[in-house]
Amino acid sequence: MLQVLHKLPKFNVPELLVGTETADDAGVYQLRPDLAIVNTVDFFTPIVDDPYMFGQIAATNSLSDVYAMGGDPVTAMNIVCFPQGKMDMEVLGEVLRGGAEKVLEAGAVIVGGHSIIDEEIKYGLSVTGVVHPDRVLRNIGARAGDVLILTKPLGTGIATTALKRGNVSEDSIQQVVWSMARLNKDAGLVMRNYDVHACSDITGFGLLGHGVEMTSDGTVSISFEAASLPVFDDVTALAEAGNLTGGCKRNREYLSDKITIESSVPEGLVEVALDPQTSGGLLIAVAEKDATGILNQLIDENVLGAAVVGTVTARQKFAVRLY
Repeated sequence: MLQVLHKLPKFNVPELLVGTETADDAGVYQLRPDLAIVNTVDFFTPIVDDPYMFGQIAATNSLSDVYAMGGDPVTAMNIVCFPQGKMDMEVLGEVLRGGAEKVLEAGAVIVGGHSIIDEEIKYGLSVTGVVHPDRVLRNIGARAGDVLILTKPLGTGIATTALKRGNVSEDSIQQVVWSMARLNKDAGLVMRNYDVHACSDITGFGLLGHGVEMTSDGTVSISFEAASLPVFDDVTALAEAGNLTGGCKRNREYLSDKITIESSVPEGLVEVALDPQTSGGLLIAVAEKDATGILNQLIDENVLGAAVVGTVTARQKFAVRLY
């Protein structure tokens, strides 16, 4: 994908505050001195059987990019692929209902959308948010000495893969489903009260991949402490049993020359750190002086998976280390 993007024309206009150069979570375009819009889009195939919950998770995942940029979602448009004639239309209705409820919870509105007939159902949102140009958060900008806080546990890809293979019951991964359907709204609001230097939501590239993106300006490196990573119940054991997505392997291959992993880290935790996440948490680089305050406030706001997971240093030989 990156090879293709590098060949596209560049849009060098002063109003474009954030484009595609650093793989940020969304684009940001300035309209006025006090107003910029945040644009993002995402959609995917079902990862759970319940169509209503799939709609909630897909919408939450799409909205998350706006929170990661420091913004507030305002409008959303449905993106739907549906196998007309091969699946009951009530299924589509439940997907859309789940998505609409999450958009409503975010304080945004659905203003339309687009659908096509496809062999497999897919759903997501195109979202527009707003942010003050001076308060835009990017995935670059972390400073040496910063503390890294993650706001949701890891392991959604491993857990849902195990579910599809019949290696775990739906009841046992309810905490995973609940987390994927929880908006990053509260975490996004909390971090505005502190000296946050960078932020990204953890999705398809996993914790280590998005960590590498946060070092892409070449000035810093990141160290993650494996023992401190918040992980869903039983996920490490499921990983060790081989319940891995194809994305785990692709992430490992892509990151092989960018990361270093200490031999003392259990293989199950390595896979968790590489695991592609759906609707994951925010990874926040915050000044050390504010780390305790932001963590405590996150917990007060029932962002119960929040944890300190690492630190930022001046640039090392590696971009990211897992130890």
